Amino acid sequence: MTTAEATAAVHSGLAPDPVRRAGPSLPAGPTRDLERATTPLRVESRGGRAAKRCFDLLIGIPLLVLSLPLLALLVVAVRLSTPGPALFRQRRPGRGGETFTIYKLRTMRVDAEDVLFADPALYEEFVANGYKLPLDRDPRVTPVGRFLRRTSLDELPQLINVVLGTMSLVGPRPVLLDQAEALYGDDIDLYFAVKPGMTGLWQVSGRSSLTHKERAELDRQYVRCWTPALDLVLLARTVPAVLAARGAY
Repeated sequence: MTTAEATAAVHSGLAPDPVRRAGPSLPAGPTRDLERATTPLRVESRGGRAAKRCFDLLIGIPLLVLSLPLLALLVVAVRLSTPGPALFRQRRPGRGGETFTIYKLRTMRVDAEDVLFADPALYEEFVANGYKLPLDRDPRVTPVGRFLRRTSLDELPQLINVVLGTMSLVGPRPVLLDQAEALYGDDIDLYFAVKPGMTGLWQVSGRSSLTHKERAELDRQYVRCWTPALDLVLLARTVPAVLAARGAY
C-alpha cells in the first residue's frame, strides 16, 4: 500500500489512524479532531496562538528548571567523551519561515558533515532514508551520542527554545530548510503556520521508523486539526513512547 493509499484508508475509517496505532485509544474529542480538517486553521487564530504559548510556558518552564541538574551532568559527559562543544547549534526554519537557533546536546563528531559528504553512497542512503541513517551504522554518531539519541535526552536543551518562544512543546518535527521544502512541497505554508515542536504526532506514531513522507503527512494532519486538548494528549503520549524508545534513531 502506498503512503497516499494508507492515508486515504485512515480517513475513510478502513485503517487505524496513527495516534490510535501508537497505543491505547485517545479520548473521543481529540481523536475526532484528528480526523477532520478545519478552515481557517485554529492554530493560526489569535486565541489559538495565545493558548499554545500559555501551554508552553506553564509546562516548559517547570520542566526546564527540573531538568537543569540532569542537563549539567549530560553536558559534562559529552565534553569528556569526544572533542568539541557540548551543545549543538543549528539554524532551522520556524513559524512563518523565520529561522532560529535550535539547541541540542551534541551527538555527532565535530566533522560530521565532512564524513557524510565524503561518502556519496552514504549520503545517497541518508537522503533516500528520509534524511537519517540507522543509528548503529551512522559513523558520525559518538558512543555517548547513541545513548542520548536512544533516550531522546539529546533534545532536552530544546526546552530553552520553548521558553524563548522559538519552538513549542508540541508541533511539527524541526527540519532544515531544504528538507522542509522537499518534504512539504506546495504545503510548505502549512508547515510554517506553527512553531516546530519537541514532540508531536510523529513522535507517538513511530518516530524514525516512519518514512519521511509519513512524517510529513502526520505534521499536516496535526496543523490542520490542532486543539489544546490534542496538544495535551500528544504530550502525555510522548512519555511512554520515549521510555519504550520506539523508533528512536
